[in-house]
Amino acid sequence: MALSGIQIFKLLPKTNCKKCGFPTCLAFAMKLAQGGIELSLCPDISEEAKKSLGDASAPPIKSFSLGTGELAVKMGAEGVLFRHDKKFYNPCALALNIKDSLSDAELSAKAAEVAGSELDRVGQQLRIDAISIECVSNDSAKYEAAVKLVASKAPNAALILNCSNASIAGPAAKAVAARMPLLYCATADNAEAMAAIAKENNIPLAIKADGLDALSALSEKVQALGVENIVLDSGANTAGAILGNNTQIRRAALKKGFKPLGFPIINNVVRDDSMLETTIASVAILKYASIVVLSSIEQWKNLALYTLRQNIYTDPQVPMQVKQAIYEVGGPTADSPLMITTNFSLTYFIVSGEVENSKVPSWLAVMDCEGLSVLTAWAAGKFIASKIATFIQESGIGDKVSKKELIIPGQVAILSGALEDKLEGWKITVGPREANALPTYLKSR
Repeated sequence: MALSGIQIFKLLPKTNCKKCGFPTCLAFAMKLAQGGIELSLCPDISEEAKKSLGDASAPPIKSFSLGTGELAVKMGAEGVLFRHDKKFYNPCALALNIKDSLSDAELSAKAAEVAGSELDRVGQQLRIDAISIECVSNDSAKYEAAVKLVASKAPNAALILNCSNASIAGPAAKAVAARMPLLYCATADNAEAMAAIAKENNIPLAIKADGLDALSALSEKVQALGVENIVLDSGANTAGAILGNNTQIRRAALKKGFKPLGFPIINNVVRDDSMLETTIASVAILKYASIVVLSSIEQWKNLALYTLRQNIYTDPQVPMQVKQAIYEVGGPTADSPLMITTNFSLTYFIVSGEVENSKVPSWLAVMDCEGLSVLTAWAAGKFIASKIATFIQESGIGDKVSKKELIIPGQVAILSGALEDKLEGWKITVGPREANALPTYLKSR
């Protein structure tokens, strides 16, 4: 039975150390009770408390990562059926499927294609996240060599070992186990052997069965064999089947607490027709897939799927925002002007775009105001003199500019006096009210 935030709070250390990323233990407990984060974020929790909280604090859909490092793909931990209920937490991974029968040059080219698939959209870096290496050669040495080559050419991509022959998959899994690949896949016929490989190498295992009853039974069997991190493939290979099966899996996990189906989902949508493949992939992204396997990653397809994924996994209650930082526009020097704005994505892109248009190299300080625009942030008390002063002082920009002058948006000219008091030694200049006036303003300085 799920615990309330207060019940969880009583078992936490109550030190408010902030190591979990939340300001207080109570805030952490409330978030944990809502789902979407894990108890392991608290580094100081006692073993006794872990045991007490146990399954009660665990998300209904198991969470783990595919791959390693900063670009590891976190899956699962979802807590709602509909995005408008709360939000979806972990965007699904897009994976390119390649066959081990390709030449070394072709494998390298495919891996490079994945490595170069990154796209900046509204301040977020979007990319193809994984490579599925499919064994069609039925040759253990050839498959292992292909896996090693792809792993070396795409060092940041997560790997999927797409091979259901345990005698071939085993050596390849051992060779790249440190990259935390997904072993794909175990069926009713090879479950014991594939589970043994997954356990030996401590890697997640995908299981595949036709239909949800068979998939549930296989999930229980593999868990009984000691595999904890599982990815589900219901065998759905049409848009309608993906819609139906994925929805039933998510409902069973969230509404019924049905543990055998409480795992991330993988959908293989590989088709010869790219348009059809993109359409089916879109259904998978919309309906709960954690991994979508594609046959090709043309730029037009990537743009469509990236945009859809980004929109689905954006919190509808939180404005799009960019990271708080001092941004360089046009290669600024110590003599370049310094401006400040808020981190609402639209505001950032309009302001930075107008500064680029001016051809005047500049520093742009973007302050975290929870994604609010300048006037809204000011009215909400998030873009005020004391907070701006703290941000500028802690950013270190004062050591990079020769003249300590900060240009503030004309809409908050009222802040200039208070800001000069807070930022000792700085000159506060009021800039234009509207961003489209920035080019003329900067050129005239």
